[in-house]
This record gives sequence, structure tokens and C-alpha cells, in this order.
Amino acid sequence: MTDGTHANLDRLLQSACIRLGRPQHDRLNWLIAQYGAPTLDSTPDGRSGNVIILGEPLSGAAAELFYRSLNPASAVVIPRSENPGFDFLKSKLTEFGTVGPCGAEGPHEMWWGGIGWSKFLASADAPAARPRIVSCHPRGSDATAAFALRHSLERFDLDCHIEPIETQFSDRVLCFEKAEFMVRMWNKYREPLLFVEAGAVLREAPLLPSFLGCDVALHKWNRWEMSARTLYLGRTDGAEALLRTWQQLAASYPAIWEGYLLDQAWSLTSSQMPLDTVWLPRSYHALKGDLGAMRATILHERQTTTMELGPDPAFAGIVRTARRAGRTGARDAFMVMTSKAEAGSGIAVILRDVSASDAGTVAATVEAVTGAYAADCGGYGRLELSLCAWQEDAGAAREAAAQARYRILEIAPGQQIANDFFAYHASADATMTARYLFP
Repeated sequence: MTDGTHANLDRLLQSACIRLGRPQHDRLNWLIAQYGAPTLDSTPDGRSGNVIILGEPLSGAAAELFYRSLNPASAVVIPRSENPGFDFLKSKLTEFGTVGPCGAEGPHEMWWGGIGWSKFLASADAPAARPRIVSCHPRGSDATAAFALRHSLERFDLDCHIEPIETQFSDRVLCFEKAEFMVRMWNKYREPLLFVEAGAVLREAPLLPSFLGCDVALHKWNRWEMSARTLYLGRTDGAEALLRTWQQLAASYPAIWEGYLLDQAWSLTSSQMPLDTVWLPRSYHALKGDLGAMRATILHERQTTTMELGPDPAFAGIVRTARRAGRTGARDAFMVMTSKAEAGSGIAVILRDVSASDAGTVAATVEAVTGAYAADCGGYGRLELSLCAWQEDAGAAREAAAQARYRILEIAPGQQIANDFFAYHASADATMTARYLFP
């Protein structure tokens, strides 16, 4: 992008009071280079491509008309996508990826999507860094599946590492065993890693994640349930943070389903750093028996009726809805910030009734809270901010914060948040403690 294009983009964002962190800005610049000039809250020109930045939600007929006006040459970017007001439109579009909040600098999740993957799939043939394909299978088990994967790789000139590992069971690899294997591969190799389940075969070179230049890429089964059968890790700090968080959770809870643990690792990581995530198309996670199996890039051997892939009855309905809309749920803090305060105490701020307020008001309140914490943390070592659309969400967030023994504050969109907001509440807490100890 030229300096003039950068200046035009900055003016466009400023006109809508949209704040982006550097990683979000970089992703938006990349999209502009792919699709063309950005516009704000406009109906796309069906004759040419561009990037449409949505500052406010569309609902009902307006969202339907907007969706019908799009074509594969247009991309949609939602800089404040944590707001549930955008859910309806997002559910109609193909979700390409998200970039997590960037602290006080850019305290929102940025979502990007469009109409199908055809444009990217046609372009993803010469990425700067080709991935190394890695896979593992139980030692002593039938090696036929691993051989099929290795054989399918030969015509694509991709480096690979397929290894038999020691496992508790002879017929499967548990989550903590897979995570430990991935950490070893991360430490051993320097290129991006693409884990593919043993037994899968490659029909095309899997270069899309490298071309997109993301931190992590994976597929969401049924649009909400994360799968660890195809998992890409770029050589970035964000990818390493996700991997090590997943390993720690898997080691702590070895009996829990791997997709749920990966989901939780993603939630924790993306709330604490601007994780650049790509949600891979079904062609990277096709199963035998799928209607689109003949057009698959990665074809897994299991049928679609497998019990390992959705819907998992133990997965909470409140989380399914949020993942389907491409955002975190109330039980997961939307954003986590830390300070240099020596005190280990944390504070949870619950922003309630976000569905009843316009996106600009909610965004301004989020920015005010994060800005106040950055200016004066009040001695709280950790801030967890949760966005709650309904009273049920707020109750779940309060319960989670109470279990963590956090100070809980509940606020409403549009509420005035002064720079000493956290210091004021810390002082009030100290006064109450003193009165209790010295009546």
C-alpha cells in the first residue's frame, strides 16, 4: 500500500471512530491489497471488488439486501465483531478469520469474511513459507494409514515428519499425547507446521494458511465445534502461546475431549493477545462420504457419522451459539489485560445488556474501560472484561468470576467511566476492609 492509501484508510477509520491495533491494521491492509479500496457501511459495487468495513450492525431486510449485493470479489470486515448485533449477517457469510483484541490500543475483535473461498483458493499457490506436514500414530499399530498420508505427500514436494509415538491406547492418540507431539515438532523445526491426522490423504497442496499469513488455522465443525484433525501453526508468538496453552490444558484434563480443550486454549489465548486466526474451509477437513469430498484438499478417512465430531452433547448450548456467530461466549472473558501491579488480585468487569444498545455505545464503553485500566489499574493485577447480551449471560459471567475470587463490577453501555475508575473502586474496597477489621 502507498502512503496515500494508508492515509485514506486512517481517515476512513477515524471518521467512524474505529480503533484498530497494529495486527488488526496489518490484516486490513492485507485485505485491501487483495480486494481493493475500502468503503464504510456501503453497498458494494457488483461490478468490482472492494473491502466493506461495517461500523454498525445490519438486521432484517437491510442485512439480506447487503448479503445479496456481495460477490466473491468483495470482503466484509467488522472491526467490533464482539457485538451480538452483527451475528445475523455473519451467520449468512463465509467466516474467513478473526483477529483478537489488542488491549487498550485496539480493544475489539475484528472479524473478516465474504462469499466463499474461491478467490483465496485460486491464489494460494506460492506462499512465502511452505508448511511442514506433521502427523503421529500409536507405535505398534497398523502403519497403513500413516503410509497413505506419506504417499499422498510425495507429489507436492512438501517436507513432512510422520512418527509413531508411545500412547496409552494402541488404537488412538489422546489429546495430551498429540499436544506433546506438536510441542516437540515446534521445538525441532523452524517452518510453519500443519498437523494432519494419520489416515488422511492430501488431494491438493495445503498452502492456503501459509498464503494467508495467519497465526493459527483450523476448521470449525458445524461452524462452532473446533477440530484438531487439521491444525496449522505459523511461526509466531501467538501460535506458540496457543500451542503451549493447549498442552497445559490437555495435561491437566487428559480425559476431556480434544476439540473442547482446543476451544478453551483458543479462547484464553485470543482474549490475551491479538491472535490472527483463520477458520479453514471444509475442503481442508473433508470426510469420506461428504458431497464435496472430490474437491477436498485434505480428505480424512472417517465417515461423517463419527461420534468424535459434533454435536457433542456435553458442549454447553450457550457456547455453541456464540461460536456459531464467530465470537466468544459469556463464560469466556472477551478480553484480558494485565498490569505491573504486585498485587495478585483480579477484577472482572461485566458489561451487561449489550444487545439492547447500539454498537457505537458498546464500543465506546469497552474503550473507556480498557483505557481507564491502562491509565490506572488501581492495584488490580488482572482485568477480565465480559460482554453479556442477556441476563443469563451476566449470571454465567458473575459465577465464573466468583469462582476465580475476582472483584466483580457490573456496568451498562454508555455508563461514564473515569480514568480513576479502578483506583476509586480499589479505594472503596480498602475502606470497607478497614471498617470490617477495625469497627
